[in-house]
Amino acid sequence: MIIRRNPDGSIIEEQATTQSHPALTTRRGMAALSESGRAVPPLFSEIATKINNAKDKPKKLKVLQEHDSVPLRQVLKGAFDPNIEWLLPDGDVPYTANDAPVGTEHTLLQQEAKRLYLFTKGGDNTLSDTKRQTLFIQMLEGLSAEEAEFLVTVVNKKVNNKYKGFTANLVKDAFGWDDNFMKKD
Repeated sequence: MIIRRNPDGSIIEEQATTQSHPALTTRRGMAALSESGRAVPPLFSEIATKINNAKDKPKKLKVLQEHDSVPLRQVLKGAFDPNIEWLLPDGDVPYTANDAPVGTEHTLLQQEAKRLYLFTKGGDNTLSDTKRQTLFIQMLEGLSAEEAEFLVTVVNKKVNNKYKGFTANLVKDAFGWDDNFMKKD
């Protein structure tokens, strides 16, 4: 039932013709609705940006815990664990950024995370350095420009330089890891 007031002050009662969804009245409800219609999961670069934009450590922890997944843990372990050695040259990588819109012609780091072992010490010793670097460039060119840039910061172990507050201690706290980046007993 909708109640309206006429310009002369009298009241009119009308039957509501449309029913609005109750979740649409809250900011949280709108965010949930917008995320549910999304074709692709959040990119790791988007998660990193959310962490960068969060104001304090509890909010940063919440972002990480909300997006917790095995591929995210793999990538972050590679970014922060000092025992993981990347067999790729440090610095900028000569690749052509994929400028296709998100959700179209590119792969997701979430799917490619399982292949990252190819680029670490002890991962695949049969690959030559040239082949390893070629595969890495192909992976970067398949990812969206933002995720490729994020992966380069992961390999160079400079995530905190680009995304403020995104530290090894934050990751360890979020996932309950000890100093060896393993689950605490």
